Amino acid sequence: MAAVFPFSAIVGQDEMKLALLIASVDPSVGGVLIFGDRGTGKSTAVRALAALLPTMRAVVGCPYGCDPAKVAGLCGACDGTADKPAATSKSKAAGAAKAAAGPRSHAVPVPVVDLPLGATEDRVVGALDLERALAHGQKAFEPGLLARANRGFLYIDEANLLEDHLVDLLLDVAASGENVVEREGLSIRHPARFVLVGSGNPEEGELRPQLLDRFGLSVEVKTPTDLPTRIEVVRRRDTFERDPAAFIAAWEKEDAKLRRRLTAARGHLAEVDVPDRVLEQAAALCMALGTDGLRGELTLMRSARALAAFEGDRAVEEGHLKRVAAPALRHRLRRNPLEDAGSASRIERAIAEHFGA
Repeated sequence: MAAVFPFSAIVGQDEMKLALLIASVDPSVGGVLIFGDRGTGKSTAVRALAALLPTMRAVVGCPYGCDPAKVAGLCGACDGTADKPAATSKSKAAGAAKAAAGPRSHAVPVPVVDLPLGATEDRVVGALDLERALAHGQKAFEPGLLARANRGFLYIDEANLLEDHLVDLLLDVAASGENVVEREGLSIRHPARFVLVGSGNPEEGELRPQLLDRFGLSVEVKTPTDLPTRIEVVRRRDTFERDPAAFIAAWEKEDAKLRRRLTAARGHLAEVDVPDRVLEQAAALCMALGTDGLRGELTLMRSARALAAFEGDRAVEEGHLKRVAAPALRHRLRRNPLEDAGSASRIERAIAEHFGA
């Protein structure tokens, strides 16, 4: 397995790193879109996040990584509703005892699954297991990438170049949290709840509006323009490539500290209060910017709450809103062809008007 550059060793790109951490604390934020220049650490940050995340509990042998603590969300194989041969009274009693005891579980890494641009629909959603069908005459389901990504992250590099039929498929699954496969005599439903992370270069094309709206946060990364930062990026990358093990060991303490903060934030998230005053400020900001629908307010509120939890605060404050406003709203603004200022500048002006400098 290839060595992964430590998350805490990434130089700069603070907005991108913060957005990924927020989505890790609260997956309901809706994922992260990272747009920017080539060679600015987009893919590096996503893969580093995979190594940073705390492990999770999953049912032993489940291809979807079901959470044993959430009985209502178990797949058919885990809750015993999948099609099985007729059971004897003895096996029924054993099955009932096993169900009462709960499924066996173990700790596994949080999945971070790459969705290649050239992936076929069968590879993404799953299909008939041809090997078992030909060798044993059994009609079995071979899970796809969406099954592997359940309860984890689905990463799409160059998301703006993704084929339209795969975009439509992702939109359906992201909205329902369930993958439905009806093909080749198969009728399968399985959980597919994941955090969508996309990256791309805006010079190579724009993202479809329907998919763009599915991302909770959108960040812009740029090539560093100051000399010390550029030198430090090159120095750390060179040190990592010459001796990956030593470099990872040197940054393990910082990564472990971030991992503990993530774990604490997840446990603390439900206790973080969002005062009505903060909700009013979020709604007023979205109204001033003219965002469509209410998804902007919801994302803004969830992101600010996740940030408060990550920083150990008990309630969301004005400062939390300010810090997450740009990534939560910049991709939800209507374009004004008569205005030269970008979305980030418009958000900054609106923040200054509503919150003060």
